[in-house]
Amino acid sequence: MFKKLILFFCLTLYTLFAFGQQLPEKSNTLVTDYTNTLSEAEQQQLEHKLVAFDDSTSTQIAVVILKSVGDYDINDYAQRLGRAWGIGQKGKNNGVVLLVAIGDRKVSIQTGYGVEAVLPDIVTHEIIQNDIRPNFIAGNYYAGLDAGTNDIIKYVKGEYKADKKPQQQQGKNVGNIAILIIIIVVILIIVFRGRGGGGQIIDSRGGASPFWWFLGGAMLGRGSGGWGGFSGGSDGGGDSGGGFGGFGGGDFGGGGSSGSW
Repeated sequence: MFKKLILFFCLTLYTLFAFGQQLPEKSNTLVTDYTNTLSEAEQQQLEHKLVAFDDSTSTQIAVVILKSVGDYDINDYAQRLGRAWGIGQKGKNNGVVLLVAIGDRKVSIQTGYGVEAVLPDIVTHEIIQNDIRPNFIAGNYYAGLDAGTNDIIKYVKGEYKADKKPQQQQGKNVGNIAILIIIIVVILIIVFRGRGGGGQIIDSRGGASPFWWFLGGAMLGRGSGGWGGFSGGSDGGGDSGGGFGGFGGGDFGGGGSSGSW
């Protein structure tokens, strides 16, 4: 039983770290292009606009361009990316992710809890269909992102006022992993005590019981902060031009929409 417990514990840790590593590392700019789709000048122009909006309202709009999200749903990927990076301000949760997967020809706009009311799903859908999609079809990626972010700004402008930029939280990811490990160990101890050591992790064919996979998946989806098929291109992010102080620890709740071109 002890060997089974150790095996399950190691498998859980391995899966946890694997999921976490598949999201790109937190960017230090609001515009992050891993594909070189935008020119340096275009990145700087877009970054300058979004930094100015962040400074005046505290609402953070992050534009991320990837090669692909793999087999994962782009909405879920964008939401987890926003949560893992902490886009928006902690407590206000006023972040927006505009994620583009160039190779998949898909785009998603996901909203933090705090801007769902002013930027509902129907609005994000219209922005994708009216601003982004026609320009992307024509190959005008910067024009689509510029028009899309302009409309996002129009809807959320004035909803929040900027606070003094908070310092980035250190050791947040480490703390989340430690909490998950403690929870998993406590649950396993309770299950084995309650069943007198009869809790079956590995079945007779050497496979894990579906319950344990469900438990591990639920834990990871809740606390890992990210998963998905990150597929990077070359160096990411343009020169911010100064002014961006980092993401503030916002959270995301699943509002938003996606489309393709």
